[in-house]
Amino acid sequence: MIRNVIGSILALIGATAAVWSPFRVWYDGRHGSDYRIQDLFGGITSNDGGLFTSVLLPMAFAALLTLIGLLLRSRLLVALAGVVVLGFTVLWMVRQGQAAGSLTAGGDGDGLGLGVALAFGGGVLLLLSAALMSGRRALRRRREEPYDEEPPGHVPAAADDWGPYGRDPNGPGPYQGEGRYDARPGDEEEPTRHSRFRRH
Repeated sequence: MIRNVIGSILALIGATAAVWSPFRVWYDGRHGSDYRIQDLFGGITSNDGGLFTSVLLPMAFAALLTLIGLLLRSRLLVALAGVVVLGFTVLWMVRQGQAAGSLTAGGDGDGLGLGVALAFGGGVLLLLSAALMSGRRALRRRREEPYDEEPPGHVPAAADDWGPYGRDPNGPGPYQGEGRYDARPGDEEEPTRHSRFRRH
């Protein structure tokens, strides 16, 4: 239960970071929402794309997968969301490196920006949350396990306990055998005779 809660929190943080990353600077002062999806496959260009045809699209799709995975408690969907975020981030880094010749990091707006760090960190958090979550199989297995725990104060039955109805006269018993108190075939107790008259 605790693992699912922690995993869900990490997944939500990772999905939020992934969706927020296109609105931050990715490289040389250019936001992630300015990179078109087709540029990731054909090469980075200076043409700006629309908001929903930019890098935001795979990040939003990964966030949707995360929400569905959390609702269904599916580790696979959450892990798939992390792979989508990391995959498109790495693909962008490869294409940007090919276009610029090299990738640099700078704090003054030149080189890699905060958006790349958010996307990369969000993907790592999604994978980590998928590893922490127990998933639906573990929950189903836990529900199918037999309940063998005895209630408090329960005393286990002894070997010679005959139950609430007493000893079975026709069954074996722990004290049967030949002894002075064993009844033998043919032995019958004579009823006690009481006198009508009392002695004064």
